[in-house]
Amino acid sequence: MVRRRWGSDDGGVSDEALLAGVAVGDDQAGLIFVRRYQRRLYGLAVGIVGDVGDAEDVAQEAFIRIFRHAQVFDARRGSVSTWALTITHNLAIDATRVRRGVPTDPDDRVFLELMSTEHQPDTAAVASEAVARARSALLDLPIDQRRAVVLAALYGRTAEEISESEAIPLGTAKSRIRLGMAKLRQAVINEEA
Repeated sequence: MVRRRWGSDDGGVSDEALLAGVAVGDDQAGLIFVRRYQRRLYGLAVGIVGDVGDAEDVAQEAFIRIFRHAQVFDARRGSVSTWALTITHNLAIDATRVRRGVPTDPDDRVFLELMSTEHQPDTAAVASEAVARARSALLDLPIDQRRAVVLAALYGRTAEEISESEAIPLGTAKSRIRLGMAKLRQAVINEEA
């Protein structure tokens, strides 16, 4: 088997190429893939399960499943990112249900909002456009609000954690998150109109 030699700067290597490397057992591709996705998967997991230890377990299990099933990834059904985050999301929900010990009503609003709708190509295309609009709107936010929104939404940090890590009062952290999310929402609504 011919193994690709990955350079030290693989920022330009696509997720699909990395996953293909993982599928054929390329350890270097696996290492780069983990480095690229570890924060996203962990951030999503901690945001759902709310516990650092459980989130680490969920993220680790997600990587195991991604590596185990890398050969069956189908780019026609969605991006590597969507696939990896969906696996993590499903594992985190399962972990939350197990930890709770009480069945969760499928109509629970919180869980409905967390569920992915990207199962069909047309849905994925619409979602991709929405992500592009949201990313553009995020870049227009003041830097302090942008940091707060990213830390809360992508990394699952609470306002209290953001307050501590940014060395700002708790009320300021909450305001930055709230104002940033409101501006994002308004920008996306304005672009849709």
